[in-house]
Amino acid sequence: MIKKESIDKVLDTVRIEEVVGDFVELKKRGTSLIGNCPFHNEKTPSFHVSVAKGIYKCFGCGVGGDALNFVMDLEKYSYPEAIRYLANKYHIEIDEVERSPDQMAKQDKRESLFALSQWAGKYFKDQLWNSDTGKAIGLAYFKERGYREDIIKKFDLGYSPDQWTAMTDTAIKEGFNSEYLKEIGLSIERDDKSFYDRFRARVIFPIHNLTGRIIGFGGRTLKTEKSVPKYVNSPESEIYHKSDVLYGLNFAKKPILDHDSCYLVEGYADVISMHQAGVENVVSSSGTSLTTGQIKLISRYTKNIVILYDGDAAGIKASLRGTDMLLEEGLNVKVLLFPDGNDPDSYVQKYGSDAFKNYIAEHQEDFVFYKTNILLKDAKNDPIKRAEVIREVVQSIALIPDEIKVSVYIRQCSSLLDIEERVLLSELNKIRIGKSKDREKKESQRQAELSAERDMPPADLFLNDDEITGSPSTASVTINAEILQERELARILLNYAEESVNWEAESEMPIAAYLLANLGDVTYEDQATDKIIAIYKDFVSRFELPEAKLFFTHQDREIAELAISLVSSPYELSINWNDDKRKIYVPEEKENLKELVHQAIYRIKKRKIEAQMFKIREELKTELNEDDLIIVLSKYQKLKEAEQLLGNLLGNTIVK
Repeated sequence: MIKKESIDKVLDTVRIEEVVGDFVELKKRGTSLIGNCPFHNEKTPSFHVSVAKGIYKCFGCGVGGDALNFVMDLEKYSYPEAIRYLANKYHIEIDEVERSPDQMAKQDKRESLFALSQWAGKYFKDQLWNSDTGKAIGLAYFKERGYREDIIKKFDLGYSPDQWTAMTDTAIKEGFNSEYLKEIGLSIERDDKSFYDRFRARVIFPIHNLTGRIIGFGGRTLKTEKSVPKYVNSPESEIYHKSDVLYGLNFAKKPILDHDSCYLVEGYADVISMHQAGVENVVSSSGTSLTTGQIKLISRYTKNIVILYDGDAAGIKASLRGTDMLLEEGLNVKVLLFPDGNDPDSYVQKYGSDAFKNYIAEHQEDFVFYKTNILLKDAKNDPIKRAEVIREVVQSIALIPDEIKVSVYIRQCSSLLDIEERVLLSELNKIRIGKSKDREKKESQRQAELSAERDMPPADLFLNDDEITGSPSTASVTINAEILQERELARILLNYAEESVNWEAESEMPIAAYLLANLGDVTYEDQATDKIIAIYKDFVSRFELPEAKLFFTHQDREIAELAISLVSSPYELSINWNDDKRKIYVPEEKENLKELVHQAIYRIKKRKIEAQMFKIREELKTELNEDDLIIVLSKYQKLKEAEQLLGNLLGNTIVK
């Protein structure tokens, strides 16, 4: 368990813009930094980072938090994992106290899987560097490939001995769960329930997540038998999802941002060789087809991608298959083919770093034009094939969301294909109309399915009484006028709690104390608001005030999310206002605190009075004796007078 002092030190040190900037390309806008949200797919930035407040907020999907929340949500880390990640980023040593057996028993399964993967990475690395067979076979293989020792260590390369159960036996002896070994694919279960090593007799390429933690492995055999697969990879698991992982991205994200460009290659060896050549803005899809998840990962850091493939027919076809998805996501795509059947790895080994860098700088070609030329070569003078080429090229152009790019491609492809622009535009429109109809059809089907679901009886009709558990989610709270009024009160506290009540003569009372004193008997419908106000009450009772940061970083996400939403806004006053040239002055909210605070108090009190009046009206529907009726009517009359007074003070309420 991490000591509180260490946690506080980490949270005091982290800079929100540095943590988020490792994953999102941020640009300055007013007092905020903005970028494309990493939590949902968007092309127009709605993700804001406030450096002053130390928080982020997406006004598209609604997520928000501090640096710790960001790491937890993006990487699916537990609280301790996120603290350790941030501590490692800022080189902070963390002190931990020994956990009790009960605490260890409750250890999160996901964290256990991470720990096991990390241990396995160290095991394979130790075998490579310290065992006789590892040095003689594994290390010798990597050095024969031309890899320097620093590169081998950088990528945590390893070796698994040619024994059936060496790693499995060691892991179980170390206390790891055999079921976890099976779950993340380090071991395979036999029919008799015993286990053996998946990666035996292979050199190991650990696969890291964005933050550098090992989540899976690739193993290459050194045997020449055709019956033995060349590569074996970790299966899907709770911590490893192939479609959302790019090999080498943990090392490449900063270089990609620096160069505003990403090289995409096929295999582990290509990435490693390019790093050794000094080209670090490179990632690999690990030999699998490119997925939407992987494309979104790249687009967080750059819109410019260069695909490097083998110079053979298979490499050409592979580049054509995977690239339309990149165009659809709005990326600028170039392609580079290596001559004489080389791939990036073999070209570096054969010609050296300088020749490699020069080649990739000089031979990049725009994908659309490259595709057009390649297909035209295959079609030759066959008119039917040429017509198919035109259709296929226009289909790729139709995927591009940027209309200016589309116009440029249509014009240039018109020359390449020797066909009029209007013909290409006509085909483009046909394709787009067809896609639009397909989308409408799918949407209609989806709406029909939703309607059918709404007509189904509620699921809880089929539940037994003992199956009904839990409490209503805060996400299902209906936002009404009362809740908005309560949240406005919380917003004032978060923004102005420490400001003085300067409209009262000789008063140094802070606004927090003034508000709470005037609303001491009020109960709150909104749970999150009630929690925030309870914290303020506790501090005020000790003649203290909490910092707003306490709420932004609160472990109760309901409190943190509401607090961040209340202090965040996607809008800022234009620099064209409040300047000397135009002589237009827009007052800030802080200058009208008296009215702001009083309005909040009056609205809450009026709501309370209206609730009491409603109860009396319900009571009047029952039979009352004459004395009770007089008392109730007298009470109602006083409440009515108070309601009218508050309505007049608010100035915008008509009391019937």
